[in-house]
Amino acid sequence: QVQLVESGGGLVQPGGSLRLSCAASGSIASTLAMGWYRQAPGKQRELVAHRTRSGTTTYADSVKGRFTISGDNAKSTVYLQMNSLKPEDTAVYYCNADVVPESRLSMNTYWGQGTQVTVSS
Repeated sequence: QVQLVESGGGLVQPGGSLRLSCAASGSIASTLAMGWYRQAPGKQRELVAHRTRSGTTTYADSVKGRFTISGDNAKSTVYLQMNSLKPEDTAVYYCNADVVPESRLSMNTYWGQGTQVTVSS
């Protein structure tokens, strides 16, 4: 019923920038929080940035000062502005959302399919 679609990934040189977007669609009553996680080959999935509906943000230490998460609650959309990219940022980036569906039976967590970010010369 609820789907997340990420976009904006790609290949970028070190020091470059990318902006990721994620939109949640479907039978949504309320989006409580959205965020970004990433997973590199051989590593576990890790939190990159998280934003609650109230606007409270959390960042991994490794991206503080370089990445900025923002969102539009009305559109159930979240963005990740990624600046000063480093090779170690290379990973599949997954959008995550905590959503109350229209059924209002429960709060569910949803994941996007992921978008590849590759930082390389």
